[in-house]
Amino acid sequence: MALIVQKFGGSSVADAERIFRVAKIITDTYQAGNQVCVVLSAQGDTTDDLIEKAQEINPDASRREMDMLLACGEQMSIALMAMAIEKLGFPVVSLCGWQVGMNTDTNHSGARIKKVECDRVRDELDQKRIVLVAGFQGVDRHGDVTTLGRGGSDTTAVALAVALGADLCQIYTDVDGVYTCDPRVVPEAHKLDEITYDEMLELASMGAQVLHNRSVELAKSYNVRLEVLSSFTGNPGTIVKEAAKKVEKTYITGIAQDKKIARFALVGLEDVPGVAYKLFSVLAKGKINVDMIIQSLGRDEQKDIIFTVADKDVMDCAKLLDANKDTLNFDHMDINTGVAKVSIVGAGMLENVGIAAKMFEALYQQHINIHMISTSEVKISVLIDKDDSDRAVRVLHNQFFQ
Repeated sequence: MALIVQKFGGSSVADAERIFRVAKIITDTYQAGNQVCVVLSAQGDTTDDLIEKAQEINPDASRREMDMLLACGEQMSIALMAMAIEKLGFPVVSLCGWQVGMNTDTNHSGARIKKVECDRVRDELDQKRIVLVAGFQGVDRHGDVTTLGRGGSDTTAVALAVALGADLCQIYTDVDGVYTCDPRVVPEAHKLDEITYDEMLELASMGAQVLHNRSVELAKSYNVRLEVLSSFTGNPGTIVKEAAKKVEKTYITGIAQDKKIARFALVGLEDVPGVAYKLFSVLAKGKINVDMIIQSLGRDEQKDIIFTVADKDVMDCAKLLDANKDTLNFDHMDINTGVAKVSIVGAGMLENVGIAAKMFEALYQQHINIHMISTSEVKISVLIDKDDSDRAVRVLHNQFFQ
């Protein structure tokens, strides 16, 4: 008997037909003699619909009240799924984050899990029940409902797998697994049988929407065996683990893009020690996460700093920089929301020379201009115009995989 944690995304439970399809997957796993704990996301576009309702009432609603509202979506999913499983004749119980003991910090709308108590879940599993858990949500030390941010249900599932000592954590989605590229952009992209934690983390961080990057970080830290698979096809998925079997020459694992970013340029900063520290300390205190960074060479006792942030943070970032303009002492600020980040990822890049040259050659041949470049041991990212993003992904996939 194995203990299996399963997670189903919003598209997998979008309507009654899909709920019963997922209920069949869950109960088949249970009938095979396994203990089953299931994490569910809100149905379909429920979260977006709730955000829209909030906008109608108060566009400046506090994050605490937004968390109270948005947590309702997952609660609805687990209740409906429990009803479906009851109808199929199986023992089941649904639990919210606070009932599970999903303890988080107090950062509403982007909370971090501090501890998972799990006593209630273990008791229910010992009583031979299927346990359904509301993803994306927790409770802070004040007893207030918190949410983990977009993609937080993946993190809920992995955190439960860690706390329960699960044998396997399955992330069900609307695709068969992890692909070399988004098959909606590149139809000839192919599914990977295995991928390393590091590669998956880079792909997730670079914009691939199969797994949330925080869930991959957690899985890597605790060596949780992950499988990404489809709730629609029944095909084998992609295993995410520490080391993956590879043919020696497959130094590129995948290509990702992120269109939900913006570029900030602070022009005319003083060319003195501590300027970068002051700037990014201000952003850190405002909980603005920064990605790509370029600092220009000093000239005439001035320099520029350019960086990217998620598009959801653009307004907050701009307000924060305006409020601190005198302290930071820059001439002017330029914001460009018409950009995208395209990345190639692969654990074998470090041992293979010329990867960057091949990437830049492919973009050059398509007259795609590069604004910024960022690298690590397993990825190369470029910032380009958003209008060129899909074309860049296709030409890079052709360069490295065809």
